Formats: sequence, structure tokens, C-alpha cells
Amino acid sequence: MREQFYVLQSALNIKQINKILDLVDNNSLFDATVFSKNKSIQKKRSSKICWITENWVKEFLWNYILEANEKIFHVELNNKSEIQFTEYRSDEGGKYDWHHDVNWNGQEGFDRKLSISIQLSHENEYKGGFFEFEDIKTSMNFKSQGTIIIFPSYLRHRVSKVTAGTRRSLVAWFYGPNWK
Repeated sequence: MREQFYVLQSALNIKQINKILDLVDNNSLFDATVFSKNKSIQKKRSSKICWITENWVKEFLWNYILEANEKIFHVELNNKSEIQFTEYRSDEGGKYDWHHDVNWNGQEGFDRKLSISIQLSHENEYKGGFFEFEDIKTSMNFKSQGTIIIFPSYLRHRVSKVTAGTRRSLVAWFYGPNWK
């Protein structure tokens, strides 16, 4: 049976994490939105984000994506991506309810194929904020700092409400030809 997600526990060290966090210091964070203009759907998400455009980050993530794709997923990909730093703050009700990452109506000729999420915060910096899959039950700890999760972008997942502190992560989506 093929795995449904790929995890590398504590794959990034503190030096790599700080290099990513240093990029964020130069950006202004803004309120995240979802693909819909419907105001009630916007309430699914409460987080601050900024877009990361540095090519070295994309290439760094691409290596992990290629590894996971070769071992498990075997989907047609290209090195086109979007990269986002995300903060979930307890004082703002930080969360992202059940969703998938594919924007079925947003692109022509290509779709998000593989999603990657990297835990930047130490698990002692916040409470709650669990990364979970809707239809996959696992006891795996995704909160360990530096942990990487890679999964097909169509899998529904969430970040539960952060009840104390701030959860920081780096997420990206890599594209390929439309799903068939």
C-alpha cells in the first residue's frame, strides 16, 4: 500500500530554521485569506502570512519534494511553486479549518500537486495548533521543530486552534499539469 504522506522528523536544524525566519523579519505580515470571496468561508482561517520569493528557498524545498515524489507519489511535477510563511497567534484565534490546497478554479493548465509544510516553532512555544489530516488517522508527532510533511494537495487537512503562544510554519505548493 502506498503511503499517503511523507514525513521527515526534525529534518531542519536551528541554523536552517533561523535562516528562513530571517527572511520574514524584512516582510510585513498581513491577514491570510482563502480562495473564496464568501465572507463566511474566510472565517475558516485566522493567520498572518507573507510570501517568500527567494530562489534558494524554492530550490531547498524542491529537493525534498523530489525525494518524496520519487519514493511515494509519482505525480507529474515542475519546479513552479508558491511559498508562504504563516503565523498562527493564540491572541487572534489562530487556526485554519478543514481545507485542501488545490484551487480547482484558479489556474489554467496546471494545478497544485504536492504540498509541503515545515514546522518552524519549537513545540514548547505554543499549545494547540495541531496539523491533522481529515481522513488519515495517525499518532505521529508533527509538532517537532524542523519537521517536514509532504502530501498530495487534494488531501483535506487543518491546523487546529492555537490556544497559547504562536505557531510558525513555512508552507509551499508545487505545481504540475492539471489533475486528470
